[in-house]
Amino acid sequence: MSHFLYFFISYAVAFVALGLIGKWYLWPAIRDREPKSALIPLLLYACLRVNGLMFLMPGLVAPSLPRAFAVPVAWGDVLAAFLALIAVSALRRDARMALRLVWLFNVEGILDLAYANLATFTAHVDPAQLGVSYYLAVLNVPAMIVVHVIIFAYLLGPARDFRQAH
Repeated sequence: MSHFLYFFISYAVAFVALGLIGKWYLWPAIRDREPKSALIPLLLYACLRVNGLMFLMPGLVAPSLPRAFAVPVAWGDVLAAFLALIAVSALRRDARMALRLVWLFNVEGILDLAYANLATFTAHVDPAQLGVSYYLAVLNVPAMIVVHVIIFAYLLGPARDFRQAH
């Protein structure tokens, strides 16, 4: 039981701190920028989601880590990272479909994180089974949730009319 308590405290504190960083520093810095300069840094951070492959690496996680959790979470993270790279490329080239690709990344990415959070409980993952990937679960997941929320806020921002942009 204490593993879950430590995990929850770590996750919650990281989520609050990162949420405040997002609200106080990231959002004000990007909210009035053009999509290319606002979104590319957030998408590049999202490319680090390849770290999810740690869940599949023996020695980094416990052998008892449920595969029903590890496999879909790892490959969902890789898919999100590739979608982020594709969206970055489209934004850099000012492609017409760039914002659609950002939407695709953001929807897939947030659904993957929601699945990972739920699967932690449905697959009965003991946080101690995460091994060194514990940091990923308690730091990178809250950070990525904040990034996704900021991207959604940007895409849905009232001052933007994306029907005419890209």
